[in-house]
Formats: sequence, C-alpha cells, structure tokens
Amino acid sequence: MFTSKIFVFAMLLISVSCRYLNEDQRPYLVIEDDDSIRIFALEDEADDEVEELHPVRVRRQAHGNINTNPDGSSNVAAKIPIARGDSNVLSAIGSVNAADGKGGFGSAGAGLAWDNIKGHGATLTGSRIPGVADQLTASGKANIFHNDKHDLTASAFATRTFPDKPNFPTFDTYGGKVGYMYNDKIGATLGAAHTDLFKKTDYSAMGNLNLFKDRTSSLDLNAGWSKSVSPYLPSNRWEPSGGISFTRFF
Repeated sequence: MFTSKIFVFAMLLISVSCRYLNEDQRPYLVIEDDDSIRIFALEDEADDEVEELHPVRVRRQAHGNINTNPDGSSNVAAKIPIARGDSNVLSAIGSVNAADGKGGFGSAGAGLAWDNIKGHGATLTGSRIPGVADQLTASGKANIFHNDKHDLTASAFATRTFPDKPNFPTFDTYGGKVGYMYNDKIGATLGAAHTDLFKKTDYSAMGNLNLFKDRTSSLDLNAGWSKSVSPYLPSNRWEPSGGISFTRFF
C-alpha cells in the first residue's frame, strides 16, 4: 500500500511540473558542448527587449561525485541519463554512503531521477542498510526562485523502512526542507522529518560556505544545529555539528 502511495506521490510531482511548463511558454536558448547542455531562459521586458536570465546546466552524459565525511569515510554517487527531451532528463542513479575503503559501507541504493531545466525534479530509489533494513524513498524538489545571485529550493520526501528483524514492524518517515544559496557560495537549509512509530521528529538548521570550487572539485565548510524530539529520548536539546567536506566531480 505504501509503495503504491510513493509511486503516486512521484507521479503527481512530475505531472504538476509538466503542467506548469505547458502554461509557461518563455523561449530558451540551448547551447550544447561535449558533456552537457547549457539552457538560458529568455524573458521579454516591457520595452520589447529580450534579457538573458539565469543559465541552468543539464548534464546529458554519465557523471557523479565523491565526497568525504568527517569520520574519514566517503560517499559516492553516479547518474546516467537514459532518456531526455528539450526540457527534461530521465536518469538512472546509484550511490554508496559511508564507504570505509575496506569493503564496508553504511548504505547503498539505486533508482530513477527526473530533472527539469527549471530546477524541479523527483526521484524514486531503493536502498540497503547492511544488517539493518531495506528502504524505499520517493522525493521531489521545486525551484521556487533563481537568478544570477539567489537560489531558493524546497524539497520533500517519504520513506518506508523494512527492518531485517522479523518481529519489528515496517515504519514510515516523511519530511522536507528549504534551502537557500547566495552566489553559489553561501547557503542555509532548514529541515524537519517525522517518524510515527517512534513519535520522533528531527529538526535541523545548517549553513554552508564554499571555500573553493572549479569544474572538478569543491571544498565546503558545513556547520549547524540539530535536535530530535521524542518522549522516548532523554534529551531534546539542540546539538551542534559541522565539518569540512571535499567533493570530486567526475
């Protein structure tokens, strides 16, 4: 039942975004290079001049990234486009999180991702946490505002967890976040997630500062606060967290 709801949730996200595109008939300038498409939205001004607005990059070949965690482990993610049109790309995605370099990892998953040139998107993924559980997740994002300096995006997700323990029930987690980025350098996110089974709600407020970025790598400073609220937890205090992450693009 929940799997069906997740599928319907993902399809609704795609349908709403497609309807939005049909109503908005602004022209686009498309420039292709070796590994990507650069799409520039054009908007008519009151004086009939055309102003070039925010460029959006849509990758059309296989690509991915590797980044580090504070504990020394690494996360690897890859995306392979399998179908694309003028405005949308459908890709196969895969990831391995918290890999220790010795064959161990925290979780691994694969699925499908839909990306739109306006920054909207949706994913449907299945993942495995060794010795703990399997998970099925549907997520979606909507770009609320974007120009040369500012970007505001909202996202939501729903996850069903299937524990390995036979006597432990499946349970659902759902939540969302809002993220803001200035000049592709300074960002902040506010998020919340709730799990009914544990009567637990997680809150987070995080900040990000990009220290260095080029076509192949990025160095970022992350810091913020988070807390979990549940009648089963001894403390509901805000706890600080932070670290430096290095990302390599390929």
